[in-house]
Amino acid sequence: MKKYKNYSIAVGILIIGIVLGNLFSGGNSEVTHKEVDHEYTQDPVTKLWTCAMHPQIKLEEPGNCPICGMELVPLEEEGVSSKEKRDPNEIVMSEEAIQLANIQTSIVEKSEAVKEIHLLGRVQADERKLFSQVSHIPGRIERLYVNFTGEKVSKGQKIVRIYSPELISAQKELFEAIKSKDIYPQLYKASRNKLKLWKLSDVQINEIEKSGIVQEEIDILSDHTGYVMHRNIELGDYIKSGGKLFQIANLSSVWVMFEAYESDIPWIQLNNVVDFTIQAIPNKTFKGKVTYVDPFVSSKTRIARVRVELPNPGYKLLPEMFATGIINAVLPNVNGAILIPKSAVLWTGKRAVVYVKVPHEKTTSFLYREILLGEDAGQFYVVKEGLKEGEVVATNGVFRIDASAQLVGKKSMMNPDGGKANLGHAGMDMGGSSKKKGSKMSDSEMEGMDQSKSSEKIDHSKMKNTTDHSKMTTRITVANEFKKQLEIVFNQYISLKDALTNDASDVTKTAAKEILNAMVKVDMKLLTDHEAHNHWMTISKEIKSSATSISETNDIIIQRGHFKHLSAHLTKAVKLFGVNQKVYEQFCSMADNKKGAYWLSLNKKINNPYYGTKMSKCGETKTIIN
Repeated sequence: MKKYKNYSIAVGILIIGIVLGNLFSGGNSEVTHKEVDHEYTQDPVTKLWTCAMHPQIKLEEPGNCPICGMELVPLEEEGVSSKEKRDPNEIVMSEEAIQLANIQTSIVEKSEAVKEIHLLGRVQADERKLFSQVSHIPGRIERLYVNFTGEKVSKGQKIVRIYSPELISAQKELFEAIKSKDIYPQLYKASRNKLKLWKLSDVQINEIEKSGIVQEEIDILSDHTGYVMHRNIELGDYIKSGGKLFQIANLSSVWVMFEAYESDIPWIQLNNVVDFTIQAIPNKTFKGKVTYVDPFVSSKTRIARVRVELPNPGYKLLPEMFATGIINAVLPNVNGAILIPKSAVLWTGKRAVVYVKVPHEKTTSFLYREILLGEDAGQFYVVKEGLKEGEVVATNGVFRIDASAQLVGKKSMMNPDGGKANLGHAGMDMGGSSKKKGSKMSDSEMEGMDQSKSSEKIDHSKMKNTTDHSKMTTRITVANEFKKQLEIVFNQYISLKDALTNDASDVTKTAAKEILNAMVKVDMKLLTDHEAHNHWMTISKEIKSSATSISETNDIIIQRGHFKHLSAHLTKAVKLFGVNQKVYEQFCSMADNKKGAYWLSLNKKINNPYYGTKMSKCGETKTIIN
C-alpha cells in the first residue's frame, strides 16, 4: 500500500513540472527550438534602395535620388543579390537604366576582316605608250602636216617637211657612190645606210636614186601611232638632230590612277578588283585589277597612288577624266580576326577602352577593359589584344556607362586607375564637402549634374573643330543697305572660293584684293544697334587680315590656310546679318591635316576649295543659312 502511494506522489510531481515548464516557456517547445535554430542560421538583411538611372546610389531608406530626383526603387526587386560575387570595378545597371540609356551590346566574333575602300582618281595615259617624236635630221621646218594637239597620227604618216643642208650633202654623196658602186659597193651601201639612220624609208631613198636630183626638202614620217598630246614646234623653227617635234600617246590602253590614304594602304594588294565609274560616262561601271601600289607616300597629301590598267576600245576613256572606285579589300595574312564596332570603343588618344558585359545570373553589369586595336576596317576595328571570341561588349550608350564609372570612382576612360575623378564644373564632390546619405543636392548642383550628363554625348576628339560652328548664331536686324554691301563682300568670297577649287592661285590672289575693295565700301555707320556694331568691328578686322594675307602670296597652300580663317569669320557675319541669299555651310573632315575645315557656297553640290581638283567632291553640307 505504501509502495503505490509513493508512485502516485512521483507522477503528480512530474505533471506539475510539465505544466509549470509550459507556463514559463510561453508555448510549444518544438516551435521554440525551431525559432532558436532559425535565429542562429539566418543573417539580418538590410534592405537597400537605388536609382534606376544612377545605380551607384545605394541608400538604406526610400526617397528620391540625390542626383536626378527620381524615386528610388528597392535594390532587391531589381534582381541584385548580395551573395552574388562580382569584380569591385563592375558597373551594375538595372534593366530600367539600361533601357533609358539605350544601351546595346554585341557578341565579339571572329570573321574575315573586310573593308570597303572608296577611292578617287583620274584616267591617265599609259606611260609605257608615251612617245617623243623627234627629228633625226637637223634643219628648218618648212611645212607642218600635223597642226594641233589632239590630232591622231599613224606610223609612217607624214608629219613635217624639213629643209636640211646636211641632207643635201648626204644625197650628193649617194649619187657619187652610185657611179662607182660596182667598184666600191661598200661605199654605196654606207651612203644608203646614212640616210636610213636619219629615218628615211627605203621608198624615200629609192625615189631619190630614181630621180637623180638632189631634194632640198624631205618629209619626216611618224615613228608611232597615237594622239598628239603636245606640239613643240612652229613653222619656220630651226631644230637640231634629236629635237622633239611632238609628244604622242597611244590610248589603246590607259591607266586609272587612284589616290589611297595611308590608313588604307595595308588593305590594298596587287590583283584586288576595283569597281569604278567615270563621271563623263554615266550609267556604266568599269572593272579592273590593281597592278601597282606606290611604294611612297606623299609628304604633303599623305596619299599613295594605286594603278589600275585596262584596255580602251573606242577611246572612250580620255586622260584626266575623274573616276570614283570601290575596293572590297580583305586584310592579308589574317585568318579569323576579332572585330568590334567602332561605336564600342572609347578612344583617348593613348588608350582604347571598351566595357565588357559580365555574365551574372541576376544582374547586368559592365567592366572596364583596355584593348589594343589593329587596323581600321570601316565600321569596325580589328582587335589585336584584350578581347576573346564570345565575350559581349557595349556598342551603344558606352559614354553613359563610363560616366557612371567616373561618378562612383571606378575605373573609367579618363580615370584608368579608379578613385574619385575631378569633374570640375560637373557638380560632383570636389573634395571640400560631403553629403549625407539620402540628402538632396542644391539647385546649382543639379544644374551642374545636368551639364555632366549632357557632356556624355560629346565626341571630345572633334570638340576643337566644331565649337564655333555648332552654335546657332542669333540673327540681328540691320539696315537693308548694309546687307547689300555685305552681299557684295560675300559674292567676292564666292569668287575666291571658286578659284581655290580650280587650283588657280593667281585668280585667288586677285579675288582676295576684290574682297578688300568691297570691305572698304561697307558703311559701318549703318549699324545703329550697339551689339551689331561691336560684332562687325571684330569680324571685319579678321576678314581684312585674312584677305590681305591671301592677296600677298601665290602659294596656294598658304592661301588655303588663311581661307579657313576667312571662312569662319564671314560665316559668323552671314549668320548674324544675312546676305539675302540661301547659303550652304559645308565641311570637309580631311582638310587642315584631318582637323576639318568649313566653307560657304551658293550651291548644294560639293566643290572642295581645300583640295581643289584633287578631291573636289570630298565634303558634306552641314547647315543651310537663309
